Amino acid sequence: MTHPESRLPGRPDERAASRSSAPGGCADPLMGLVLVLAELVLGALPLFVVTVTTLSPPHGPSGSFADTWGPTLTLAALAVIPTGLAVALLRNRWHWAGGTQVLVALALCVAALASAVERPDPWSDRDPGPTATSSPAWNSPPCRSGGDTSECARSGG
Repeated sequence: MTHPESRLPGRPDERAASRSSAPGGCADPLMGLVLVLAELVLGALPLFVVTVTTLSPPHGPSGSFADTWGPTLTLAALAVIPTGLAVALLRNRWHWAGGTQVLVALALCVAALASAVERPDPWSDRDPGPTATSSPAWNSPPCRSGGDTSECARSGG
């Protein structure tokens, strides 16, 4: 009588390698959902802290490095976590969970880029000073010579 294992093709080490180590059933999508929810909960706290400190500094907006680049750097740092998880999950054949982590990492990278692009220039609110085409900042009396206000402003009256 022959044993059932002897009828399988290949050597024993080939049979062991052909077994799938991928998760079965709904474990893979469920793991993806659990990881996304965990990242939402754990990632909300740093984003909340950075947002509150950036939008309401103690004495008005300071334009410092942390106020300017804080949200962008926080989003980029948070994108590292799902990127690493995606690599580990995809290497271990957790395709759904790894795919959701790729999507989360891409969303965080896009948000970081968007916050960098929408970031206001800290030097844009400075007054550039009077230009040749601008009218004087003070209310000058009406010009009696019939010229425009810049002609009267240059002549002193």
